[in-house]
Amino acid sequence: PPMEVFSIDSMSGRMYVTRPMDREERASYHLRAHAVDMNGNKVENPIDLYIYVIDMNDNRPEFINQVYNGSVDEGSKPGTYVMTVTANDADDSTTANGMVRYRIVTQTPQSPSQNMFTINSETGDIVTVAAGLDREKVQQYTVIVQATDMEGNLNYGLSNTATAIITVTDVNDNPPEFTASTYAGEVPENRVEVVVANLTVMDRDQPHSPNWNAFYRIISGDPSGHFSVRTDPVTNEGMVTVVKAVDYELNRAFMLTVMVSNQAPLAGGVQMSFQSTAGVTISVMDINEAPYFPSNHKLIRLEEGVPAGTVLTTFSAADPDRFMQQAVRYSKLSDPANWLHINTTNGQITTAAVLDRESLYIKNNVYEATFLAADNGIPPASGTGTLQIYLIDINDNAPELLPKEAQICEKPSLNAINITAADADVDPNIGPYVFELPFVPAAVRKNWTITRLNGDYAQLSLRVLYLEAGMYDVPIIVTDSGNPPLSNTSIIKVKVCPC
Repeated sequence: PPMEVFSIDSMSGRMYVTRPMDREERASYHLRAHAVDMNGNKVENPIDLYIYVIDMNDNRPEFINQVYNGSVDEGSKPGTYVMTVTANDADDSTTANGMVRYRIVTQTPQSPSQNMFTINSETGDIVTVAAGLDREKVQQYTVIVQATDMEGNLNYGLSNTATAIITVTDVNDNPPEFTASTYAGEVPENRVEVVVANLTVMDRDQPHSPNWNAFYRIISGDPSGHFSVRTDPVTNEGMVTVVKAVDYELNRAFMLTVMVSNQAPLAGGVQMSFQSTAGVTISVMDINEAPYFPSNHKLIRLEEGVPAGTVLTTFSAADPDRFMQQAVRYSKLSDPANWLHINTTNGQITTAAVLDRESLYIKNNVYEATFLAADNGIPPASGTGTLQIYLIDINDNAPELLPKEAQICEKPSLNAINITAADADVDPNIGPYVFELPFVPAAVRKNWTITRLNGDYAQLSLRVLYLEAGMYDVPIIVTDSGNPPLSNTSIIKVKVCPC
Protein backbone atom coordinates (compact mmCIF):
# COMPACT_ATOMS: atom_id res chain seq x y z
CA PRO A 1 0.00 0.00 0.00
CA PRO A 2 1.10 3.61 -0.52
CA MET A 3 2.45 4.02 2.99
CA GLU A 4 2.87 7.72 2.48
CA VAL A 5 -0.91 8.10 2.20
CA PHE A 6 -2.45 5.27 4.28
CA SER A 7 -1.55 3.37 7.47
CA ILE A 8 -3.23 0.33 9.10
CA ASP A 9 -3.44 -0.81 12.72
CA SER A 10 -1.99 -4.31 12.62
CA MET A 11 -4.07 -5.52 15.56
CA SER A 12 -7.44 -3.90 14.91
CA GLY A 13 -7.23 -3.59 11.10
CA ARG A 14 -8.29 0.01 11.18
CA MET A 15 -6.96 2.15 8.34
CA TYR A 16 -5.98 5.80 8.61
CA VAL A 17 -4.86 8.53 6.21
CA THR A 18 -1.50 10.04 6.93
CA ARG A 19 -2.13 13.40 5.24
CA PRO A 20 -4.98 15.38 3.65
CA MET A 21 -6.31 13.84 0.43
CA ASP A 22 -6.60 15.77 -2.84
CA ARG A 23 -9.13 14.33 -5.23
CA GLU A 24 -7.76 16.49 -8.06
CA GLU A 25 -4.39 14.83 -7.51
CA ARG A 26 -5.79 11.27 -7.24
CA ALA A 27 -9.44 10.38 -7.17
CA SER A 28 -9.19 6.68 -6.12
CA TYR A 29 -6.89 4.02 -4.69
CA HIS A 30 -6.79 0.26 -5.13
CA LEU A 31 -5.30 -1.55 -2.09
CA ARG A 32 -4.90 -5.26 -1.14
CA ALA A 33 -5.14 -6.27 2.51
CA HIS A 34 -3.59 -9.46 4.01
CA ALA A 35 -4.55 -11.17 7.35
CA VAL A 36 -1.73 -13.16 9.08
CA ASP A 37 -1.24 -14.71 12.54
CA MET A 38 1.37 -13.76 15.07
CA ASN A 39 3.85 -15.86 13.28
CA GLY A 40 3.12 -14.22 9.99
CA ASN A 41 1.23 -17.15 8.58
CA LYS A 42 -1.61 -16.47 6.18
CA VAL A 43 -4.97 -17.04 7.83
CA GLU A 44 -7.29 -15.67 5.10
CA ASN A 45 -7.13 -14.89 1.45
CA PRO A 46 -6.18 -11.26 0.72
CA ILE A 47 -9.02 -8.88 -0.11
CA ASP A 48 -9.14 -5.87 -2.48
CA LEU A 49 -9.95 -2.48 -1.05
CA TYR A 50 -11.17 0.36 -3.27
CA ILE A 51 -10.98 3.79 -1.72
CA TYR A 52 -12.65 6.74 -3.43
CA VAL A 53 -11.82 10.31 -2.46
CA ILE A 54 -14.98 12.32 -1.95
CA ASP A 55 -14.79 15.71 -3.77
CA MET A 56 -14.91 18.98 -1.91
CA ASN A 57 -15.43 22.34 -3.58
CA ASP A 58 -11.86 23.50 -3.13
CA ASN A 59 -11.13 24.77 -6.68
CA ARG A 60 -12.32 27.95 -8.30
CA PRO A 61 -13.24 27.98 -11.99
CA GLU A 62 -10.27 29.08 -14.13
CA PHE A 63 -10.78 30.90 -17.41
CA ILE A 64 -8.65 29.69 -20.33
CA ASN A 65 -7.77 33.34 -21.09
CA GLN A 66 -7.87 36.33 -18.85
CA VAL A 67 -8.74 38.55 -21.81
CA TYR A 68 -10.99 37.53 -24.70
CA ASN A 69 -11.33 39.50 -27.91
CA GLY A 70 -14.39 39.40 -30.12
CA SER A 71 -16.23 41.54 -32.64
CA VAL A 72 -19.72 42.21 -33.88
CA ASP A 73 -21.02 44.35 -36.75
CA GLU A 74 -22.70 47.57 -35.83
CA GLY A 75 -26.44 47.45 -36.33
CA SER A 76 -26.57 43.73 -35.60
CA LYS A 77 -29.95 42.34 -34.57
CA PRO A 78 -30.57 40.98 -31.05
CA GLY A 79 -29.41 37.40 -30.77
CA THR A 80 -26.32 37.85 -32.94
CA TYR A 81 -23.44 35.64 -31.80
CA VAL A 82 -20.36 37.55 -30.65
CA MET A 83 -17.89 35.19 -28.94
CA THR A 84 -17.47 32.34 -26.44
CA VAL A 85 -15.62 32.40 -23.09
CA THR A 86 -14.65 29.19 -21.33
CA ALA A 87 -13.69 28.44 -17.72
CA ASN A 88 -12.64 25.02 -16.34
CA ASP A 89 -13.11 23.75 -12.79
CA ALA A 90 -10.79 21.05 -11.46
CA ASP A 91 -13.49 19.72 -9.11
CA ASP A 92 -15.73 16.79 -9.97
CA SER A 93 -17.79 17.80 -12.97
CA THR A 94 -20.46 15.26 -12.07
CA THR A 95 -21.18 17.17 -8.90
CA ALA A 96 -22.17 20.73 -8.28
CA ASN A 97 -18.57 21.40 -7.22
CA GLY A 98 -17.46 21.32 -10.86
CA MET A 99 -20.57 22.66 -12.59
CA VAL A 100 -19.70 26.15 -13.85
CA ARG A 101 -22.20 28.85 -14.75
CA TYR A 102 -21.50 32.22 -16.38
CA ARG A 103 -22.93 35.69 -15.96
CA ILE A 104 -22.04 39.22 -17.06
CA VAL A 105 -21.03 41.39 -14.15
CA THR A 106 -20.44 44.77 -15.81
CA GLN A 107 -20.50 46.36 -19.27
CA THR A 108 -18.51 49.49 -20.10
CA PRO A 109 -19.75 51.82 -21.50
CA GLN A 110 -23.41 51.42 -20.66
CA SER A 111 -24.54 52.95 -23.94
CA PRO A 112 -27.03 52.99 -25.46
CA SER A 113 -28.14 50.42 -22.87
CA GLN A 114 -26.48 48.87 -19.83
CA ASN A 115 -27.43 45.44 -21.10
CA MET A 116 -26.27 45.28 -24.72
CA PHE A 117 -25.09 41.68 -24.37
CA THR A 118 -26.12 38.50 -22.59
CA ILE A 119 -24.24 35.26 -21.96
CA ASN A 120 -25.46 31.69 -22.07
CA SER A 121 -24.91 30.58 -18.47
CA GLU A 122 -23.93 27.04 -19.45
CA THR A 123 -21.98 27.44 -22.74
CA GLY A 124 -20.39 30.86 -22.24
CA ASP A 125 -21.68 32.11 -25.62
CA ILE A 126 -22.04 35.90 -25.63
CA VAL A 127 -24.74 37.30 -27.92
CA THR A 128 -26.36 40.66 -28.46
CA VAL A 129 -29.54 41.22 -26.53
CA ALA A 130 -30.40 44.79 -27.53
CA ALA A 131 -30.42 46.81 -30.74
CA GLY A 132 -28.52 50.03 -31.22
CA LEU A 133 -24.89 49.00 -31.77
CA ASP A 134 -23.34 52.00 -33.52
CA ARG A 135 -19.61 52.09 -34.18
CA GLU A 136 -19.73 55.83 -34.77
CA LYS A 137 -20.90 56.23 -31.13
CA VAL A 138 -19.24 53.32 -29.31
CA GLN A 139 -16.37 51.52 -30.97
CA GLN A 140 -15.59 49.04 -28.19
CA TYR A 141 -17.21 47.47 -25.12
CA THR A 142 -15.43 45.96 -22.13
CA VAL A 143 -17.48 43.21 -20.48
CA ILE A 144 -16.51 41.55 -17.19
CA VAL A 145 -17.68 37.92 -17.16
CA GLN A 146 -17.92 35.85 -13.96
CA ALA A 147 -17.71 32.07 -13.81
CA THR A 148 -19.11 30.41 -10.60
CA ASP A 149 -19.22 26.73 -9.67
CA MET A 150 -21.92 25.10 -7.56
CA GLU A 151 -24.10 25.66 -10.61
CA GLY A 152 -23.73 29.39 -10.20
CA ASN A 153 -24.80 29.61 -6.56
CA LEU A 154 -23.16 32.83 -5.43
CA ASN A 155 -23.65 32.00 -1.75
CA TYR A 156 -21.77 28.68 -1.79
CA GLY A 157 -19.89 28.60 -5.06
CA LEU A 158 -16.40 29.78 -5.88
CA SER A 159 -15.99 32.43 -8.62
CA ASN A 160 -13.48 33.93 -11.00
CA THR A 161 -13.65 36.68 -13.61
CA ALA A 162 -12.28 37.43 -17.09
CA THR A 163 -12.50 40.38 -19.43
CA ALA A 164 -14.21 40.25 -22.83
CA ILE A 165 -13.32 43.08 -25.19
CA ILE A 166 -15.94 43.41 -27.90
CA THR A 167 -15.06 45.57 -30.92
CA VAL A 168 -17.95 47.01 -32.90
CA THR A 169 -16.96 46.58 -36.54
CA ASP A 170 -17.91 49.10 -39.15
CA VAL A 171 -20.56 48.65 -41.81
CA ASN A 172 -21.30 51.21 -44.50
CA ASP A 173 -24.27 52.80 -42.77
CA ASN A 174 -23.20 56.41 -43.40
CA PRO A 175 -23.18 57.75 -46.96
CA PRO A 176 -20.48 60.31 -47.74
CA GLU A 177 -21.73 63.89 -47.76
CA PHE A 178 -20.25 67.03 -49.29
CA THR A 179 -19.41 69.70 -46.76
CA ALA A 180 -20.74 72.35 -49.13
CA SER A 181 -23.44 72.42 -51.77
CA THR A 182 -21.34 74.32 -54.32
CA TYR A 183 -17.64 74.59 -55.12
CA ALA A 184 -15.69 76.82 -57.49
CA GLY A 185 -12.38 76.75 -59.34
CA GLU A 186 -10.63 78.15 -62.38
CA VAL A 187 -8.31 76.75 -65.02
CA PRO A 188 -6.15 78.33 -67.74
CA GLU A 189 -7.15 77.17 -71.20
CA ASN A 190 -4.98 74.57 -72.96
CA ARG A 191 -3.68 73.11 -69.69
CA VAL A 192 -4.07 69.46 -68.68
CA GLU A 193 -3.36 67.42 -65.55
CA VAL A 194 -3.99 70.38 -63.24
CA VAL A 195 -6.26 70.27 -60.18
CA VAL A 196 -8.81 73.07 -60.39
CA ALA A 197 -10.95 72.38 -57.29
CA ASN A 198 -10.87 70.27 -54.14
CA LEU A 199 -14.17 68.79 -52.99
CA THR A 200 -14.34 68.02 -49.28
CA VAL A 201 -16.62 65.31 -47.92
CA MET A 202 -17.54 63.95 -44.51
CA ASP A 203 -18.05 60.25 -43.82
CA ARG A 204 -18.54 58.93 -40.29
CA ASP A 205 -17.55 55.38 -41.16
CA GLN A 206 -14.14 53.92 -40.37
CA PRO A 207 -11.42 55.99 -42.06
CA HIS A 208 -9.38 54.40 -44.86
CA SER A 209 -11.76 51.48 -45.20
CA PRO A 210 -13.94 50.64 -48.23
CA ASN A 211 -16.87 52.06 -46.22
CA TRP A 212 -15.08 55.43 -46.00
CA ASN A 213 -13.12 55.64 -49.25
CA ALA A 214 -14.91 58.06 -51.57
CA PHE A 215 -15.56 57.56 -55.27
CA TYR A 216 -16.52 60.62 -57.34
CA ARG A 217 -18.45 60.76 -60.60
CA ILE A 218 -19.42 63.69 -62.82
CA ILE A 219 -23.08 63.15 -63.71
CA SER A 220 -23.69 66.28 -65.79
CA GLY A 221 -22.08 69.39 -67.24
CA ASP A 222 -19.11 67.78 -69.01
CA PRO A 223 -20.33 66.00 -72.16
CA SER A 224 -16.91 66.19 -73.85
CA GLY A 225 -15.01 64.64 -70.94
CA HIS A 226 -12.71 67.56 -70.07
CA PHE A 227 -12.63 66.76 -66.34
CA SER A 228 -12.14 63.85 -63.99
CA VAL A 229 -12.53 63.74 -60.21
CA ARG A 230 -9.83 61.71 -58.51
CA THR A 231 -9.77 60.74 -54.84
CA ASP A 232 -6.98 61.90 -52.55
CA PRO A 233 -6.09 58.66 -50.72
CA VAL A 234 -5.08 60.55 -47.56
CA THR A 235 -7.79 63.18 -47.14
CA ASN A 236 -10.57 61.48 -49.15
CA GLU A 237 -11.12 64.79 -50.99
CA GLY A 238 -12.19 64.87 -54.60
CA MET A 239 -9.62 66.52 -56.87
CA VAL A 240 -11.28 67.96 -59.96
CA THR A 241 -8.60 67.49 -62.61
CA VAL A 242 -8.40 68.66 -66.23
CA VAL A 243 -7.78 65.63 -68.45
CA LYS A 244 -8.67 67.23 -71.79
CA ALA A 245 -7.64 70.80 -72.58
CA VAL A 246 -10.41 73.42 -72.55
CA ASP A 247 -10.68 76.35 -74.95
CA TYR A 248 -11.80 79.73 -73.66
CA GLU A 249 -13.09 80.66 -77.11
CA LEU A 250 -15.48 77.68 -76.97
CA ASN A 251 -16.36 77.46 -73.26
CA ARG A 252 -15.82 80.26 -70.78
CA ALA A 253 -17.19 78.21 -67.85
CA PHE A 254 -18.42 74.75 -66.89
CA MET A 255 -21.21 73.89 -64.44
CA LEU A 256 -20.57 70.37 -63.22
CA THR A 257 -22.72 68.16 -61.01
CA VAL A 258 -20.65 65.67 -59.03
CA MET A 259 -21.90 62.66 -57.08
CA VAL A 260 -19.93 60.94 -54.33
CA SER A 261 -20.33 57.35 -53.15
CA ASN A 262 -18.24 54.80 -51.29
CA GLN A 263 -16.01 52.08 -52.55
CA ALA A 264 -18.27 49.61 -50.72
CA PRO A 265 -22.04 49.54 -51.26
CA LEU A 266 -24.27 51.01 -48.58
CA ALA A 267 -25.67 48.69 -45.96
CA GLY A 268 -29.17 47.38 -46.52
CA GLY A 269 -31.85 49.96 -45.82
CA VAL A 270 -29.45 52.93 -45.93
CA GLN A 271 -30.31 55.57 -48.54
CA MET A 272 -28.04 58.05 -50.30
CA SER A 273 -28.12 61.54 -48.84
CA PHE A 274 -29.20 64.60 -50.81
CA GLN A 275 -25.83 65.99 -49.70
CA SER A 276 -24.11 63.32 -51.79
CA THR A 277 -24.28 65.60 -54.84
CA ALA A 278 -22.77 69.06 -55.28
CA GLY A 279 -22.33 71.67 -57.99
CA VAL A 280 -18.88 72.71 -59.22
CA THR A 281 -18.41 75.92 -61.21
CA ILE A 282 -15.16 76.05 -63.20
CA SER A 283 -14.16 79.30 -64.87
CA VAL A 284 -11.83 79.13 -67.88
CA MET A 285 -9.05 81.74 -68.02
CA ASP A 286 -8.21 83.25 -71.40
CA ILE A 287 -4.54 82.73 -72.28
CA ASN A 288 -2.69 84.36 -75.18
CA GLU A 289 -2.51 81.60 -77.77
CA ALA A 290 -0.07 81.53 -80.65
CA PRO A 291 -1.26 82.38 -84.15
CA TYR A 292 -1.33 79.37 -86.45
CA PHE A 293 -1.29 78.84 -90.19
CA PRO A 294 -4.44 76.90 -91.11
CA SER A 295 -2.75 75.51 -94.21
CA ASN A 296 0.64 74.73 -92.76
CA HIS A 297 2.90 73.15 -95.38
CA LYS A 298 1.00 75.09 -98.01
CA LEU A 299 1.90 74.02 -101.56
CA ILE A 300 1.72 76.24 -104.63
CA ARG A 301 2.77 75.50 -108.21
CA LEU A 302 4.21 77.96 -110.74
CA GLU A 303 6.68 78.14 -113.56
CA GLU A 304 10.27 78.99 -112.77
CA GLY A 305 11.68 82.24 -114.02
CA VAL A 306 8.87 84.58 -112.90
CA PRO A 307 10.29 88.11 -112.46
CA ALA A 308 11.01 89.74 -109.11
CA GLY A 309 7.97 91.44 -107.60
CA THR A 310 5.52 88.75 -108.73
CA VAL A 311 2.77 88.05 -106.18
CA LEU A 312 2.79 84.31 -105.40
CA THR A 313 0.18 83.84 -102.68
CA THR A 314 -1.09 85.14 -99.35
CA PHE A 315 0.15 82.99 -96.47
CA SER A 316 -1.88 84.32 -93.55
CA ALA A 317 -2.25 83.02 -90.00
CA ALA A 318 -5.29 82.86 -87.75
CA ASP A 319 -5.27 84.00 -84.13
CA PRO A 320 -7.35 81.78 -81.79
CA ASP A 321 -7.82 84.67 -79.35
CA ARG A 322 -11.09 85.98 -80.79
CA PHE A 323 -11.81 88.05 -77.70
CA MET A 324 -8.43 89.79 -77.63
CA GLN A 325 -7.85 92.73 -79.92
CA GLN A 326 -4.46 91.69 -81.26
CA ALA A 327 -2.49 92.30 -84.44
CA VAL A 328 -0.48 89.61 -86.19
CA ARG A 329 2.86 90.46 -87.85
CA TYR A 330 4.73 88.28 -90.34
CA SER A 331 8.41 87.70 -90.97
CA LYS A 332 10.70 85.21 -92.66
CA LEU A 333 12.21 82.46 -90.58
CA SER A 334 13.93 80.51 -93.36
CA ASP A 335 14.44 81.52 -97.01
CA PRO A 336 17.64 79.74 -98.10
CA ALA A 337 17.98 81.46 -101.50
CA ASN A 338 16.54 84.78 -100.32
CA TRP A 339 14.02 84.66 -103.18
CA LEU A 340 10.92 85.73 -101.26
CA HIS A 341 9.41 88.71 -99.45
CA ILE A 342 6.42 88.64 -97.08
CA ASN A 343 4.20 91.60 -96.27
CA THR A 344 4.46 92.09 -92.51
CA THR A 345 0.79 92.98 -92.06
CA ASN A 346 -1.19 90.76 -94.44
CA GLY A 347 1.14 87.83 -95.22
CA GLN A 348 1.26 88.45 -98.98
CA ILE A 349 4.31 86.75 -100.49
CA THR A 350 6.09 88.16 -103.54
CA THR A 351 9.29 87.20 -105.31
CA ALA A 352 12.43 89.14 -104.46
CA ALA A 353 14.47 87.40 -107.19
CA VAL A 354 14.00 85.03 -110.12
CA LEU A 355 13.13 81.49 -109.00
CA ASP A 356 15.32 78.93 -110.73
CA ARG A 357 14.31 75.28 -110.73
CA GLU A 358 17.89 74.24 -111.47
CA SER A 359 19.20 75.94 -108.29
CA LEU A 360 21.00 73.96 -105.59
CA TYR A 361 18.28 75.08 -103.17
CA ILE A 362 15.67 73.02 -105.03
CA LYS A 363 14.92 69.44 -103.96
CA ASN A 364 12.65 67.37 -106.18
CA ASN A 365 11.43 70.53 -107.93
CA VAL A 366 10.32 72.04 -104.58
CA TYR A 367 11.60 75.17 -102.83
CA GLU A 368 10.76 75.40 -99.13
CA ALA A 369 10.54 78.52 -96.94
CA THR A 370 9.34 79.00 -93.37
CA PHE A 371 7.52 82.06 -92.05
CA LEU A 372 6.76 83.36 -88.56
CA ALA A 373 3.45 84.86 -87.40
CA ALA A 374 3.60 86.70 -84.04
CA ASP A 375 0.90 88.55 -82.12
CA ASN A 376 1.35 91.54 -79.80
CA GLY A 377 -0.02 89.86 -76.69
CA ILE A 378 1.61 89.96 -73.27
CA PRO A 379 3.70 87.95 -73.49
CA PRO A 380 3.68 87.69 -77.29
CA ALA A 381 3.06 84.31 -78.90
CA SER A 382 4.12 83.07 -82.32
CA GLY A 383 3.60 80.21 -84.72
CA THR A 384 5.37 79.01 -87.85
CA GLY A 385 4.22 77.88 -91.24
CA THR A 386 6.00 76.28 -94.18
CA LEU A 387 5.41 77.29 -97.79
CA GLN A 388 6.37 74.80 -100.49
CA ILE A 389 6.76 76.10 -104.04
CA TYR A 390 6.70 73.51 -106.78
CA LEU A 391 8.58 74.98 -109.74
CA ILE A 392 7.46 73.89 -113.19
CA ASP A 393 10.38 73.62 -115.60
CA ILE A 394 10.71 76.01 -118.53
CA ASN A 395 13.26 75.62 -121.32
CA ASP A 396 15.80 78.05 -119.93
CA ASN A 397 18.92 75.90 -120.25
CA ALA A 398 20.59 75.13 -123.57
CA PRO A 399 22.12 71.67 -123.97
CA GLU A 400 25.88 71.10 -123.74
CA LEU A 401 28.16 68.46 -125.20
CA LEU A 402 30.62 66.06 -123.62
CA PRO A 403 33.50 65.48 -123.85
CA LYS A 404 35.17 68.85 -124.22
CA GLU A 405 38.40 67.31 -125.48
CA ALA A 406 39.11 64.22 -127.61
CA GLN A 407 41.65 62.70 -129.96
CA ILE A 408 41.33 60.92 -133.28
CA CYS A 409 43.58 59.19 -135.80
CA GLU A 410 44.51 61.18 -138.90
CA LYS A 411 43.01 58.42 -141.05
CA PRO A 412 39.18 58.52 -141.00
CA SER A 413 38.54 54.82 -141.31
CA LEU A 414 40.07 53.90 -137.97
CA ASN A 415 37.88 55.58 -135.35
CA ALA A 416 35.31 58.23 -134.38
CA ILE A 417 34.52 60.39 -131.34
CA ASN A 418 31.37 59.61 -129.30
CA ILE A 419 29.50 62.74 -128.24
CA THR A 420 26.84 63.01 -125.50
CA ALA A 421 24.32 65.86 -125.05
CA ALA A 422 23.27 66.98 -121.52
CA ASP A 423 20.64 69.50 -120.43
CA ALA A 424 19.88 70.91 -116.92
CA ASP A 425 16.19 71.05 -117.78
CA VAL A 426 13.74 68.14 -117.54
CA ASP A 427 11.41 66.52 -119.99
CA PRO A 428 9.99 67.80 -122.37
CA ASN A 429 12.72 70.46 -122.51
CA ILE A 430 15.56 68.02 -123.14
CA GLY A 431 16.09 65.42 -125.90
CA PRO A 432 15.86 64.11 -128.41
CA TYR A 433 18.66 66.44 -129.57
CA VAL A 434 19.65 67.63 -133.03
CA PHE A 435 23.42 67.60 -133.78
CA GLU A 436 24.89 69.57 -136.71
CA LEU A 437 28.03 71.29 -137.88
CA PRO A 438 27.99 75.03 -138.70
CA PHE A 439 28.44 76.31 -142.23
CA VAL A 440 31.02 78.83 -141.11
CA PRO A 441 33.91 78.37 -141.16
CA ALA A 442 33.62 76.21 -144.27
CA ALA A 443 36.59 74.04 -143.25
CA VAL A 444 34.50 72.47 -140.50
CA ARG A 445 32.02 70.77 -142.84
CA LYS A 446 34.86 70.09 -145.29
CA ASN A 447 36.98 68.15 -142.78
CA TRP A 448 34.40 66.73 -140.37
CA THR A 449 31.08 64.95 -140.37
CA ILE A 450 28.64 64.21 -137.49
CA THR A 451 26.27 61.27 -137.29
CA ARG A 452 23.35 61.04 -134.82
CA LEU A 453 23.17 57.68 -133.04
CA ASN A 454 20.00 58.29 -131.00
CA GLY A 455 18.25 61.13 -129.17
CA ASP A 456 21.18 61.81 -126.83
CA TYR A 457 24.28 60.56 -128.64
CA ALA A 458 26.20 61.30 -131.87
CA GLN A 459 29.60 60.49 -133.46
CA LEU A 460 32.13 62.96 -134.84
CA SER A 461 34.46 61.60 -137.52
CA LEU A 462 36.76 62.80 -140.34
CA ARG A 463 35.23 63.47 -143.76
CA VAL A 464 38.58 63.80 -145.59
CA LEU A 465 40.92 60.90 -146.28
CA TYR A 466 43.76 62.58 -144.45
CA LEU A 467 44.02 65.46 -142.01
CA GLU A 468 47.36 66.75 -140.88
CA ALA A 469 48.12 65.95 -137.26
CA GLY A 470 47.52 68.79 -134.81
CA MET A 471 44.92 70.45 -132.50
CA TYR A 472 41.58 71.48 -134.05
CA ASP A 473 38.63 73.39 -132.54
CA VAL A 474 35.50 71.74 -133.90
CA PRO A 475 32.25 73.67 -133.28
CA ILE A 476 29.08 71.55 -133.00
CA ILE A 477 25.57 72.94 -132.78
CA VAL A 478 23.19 70.97 -130.48
CA THR A 479 19.47 71.81 -130.19
CA ASP A 480 16.98 70.48 -127.57
CA SER A 481 13.27 69.66 -128.02
CA GLY A 482 11.85 72.46 -125.89
CA ASN A 483 9.14 74.86 -126.97
CA PRO A 484 10.71 77.01 -128.20
CA PRO A 485 13.89 74.95 -128.61
CA LEU A 486 17.29 76.22 -127.39
CA SER A 487 20.56 75.72 -129.21
CA ASN A 488 24.15 75.88 -128.12
CA THR A 489 27.41 75.75 -130.02
CA SER A 490 30.00 73.74 -128.15
CA ILE A 491 33.67 73.69 -129.11
CA ILE A 492 35.37 70.33 -128.86
CA LYS A 493 39.15 70.38 -128.90
CA VAL A 494 40.17 67.45 -131.07
CA LYS A 495 43.77 66.26 -131.26
CA VAL A 496 44.53 64.57 -134.58
CA CYS A 497 47.28 62.00 -134.07
CA PRO A 498 49.51 60.36 -136.68
CA CYS A 499 48.80 56.68 -137.05
